[in-house]
Amino acid sequence: MTMRQRLSAVCGDEAPDGMAGLAGRLRAYAEGARDDFTDVTLDLDGVADFNRRIYGRIRSLGWGETTTYGAIARWLGDVALSRAVGTAMGTNPIPLIVPCHRVLAADGRTGGFSAPEGVRAKMRMLALEHAASPTGQFSFGF
Repeated sequence: MTMRQRLSAVCGDEAPDGMAGLAGRLRAYAEGARDDFTDVTLDLDGVADFNRRIYGRIRSLGWGETTTYGAIARWLGDVALSRAVGTAMGTNPIPLIVPCHRVLAADGRTGGFSAPEGVRAKMRMLALEHAASPTGQFSFGF
């Protein structure tokens, strides 16, 4: 099933109240339209403050821009938080809108991805955005 088909199955043709147009934007993204979704208001009730800080940081990444778990941990003030950053990415309730696919492991490795199809989906999303790895080449790390 393609990303467009999956989004259509989840979103249908009608967006719920307050989300008018988002379903169409998601489908357009899956077809290659440039959209960073930063204007979408999020309801992160029940999400830990630590995760909210991280999600806010990655929402500031531009289209096709990548960062690393370690860079976010350094931004938080302690590189030892890299694993905690990874855990926050794995519990992201709104992938794509909170673009955790733009967060990579060190040396261009992709790291994980908790959305359906895992790293394969992450790589497709990065390819749609013409993203570049910090090392210039993505690696699966095995």
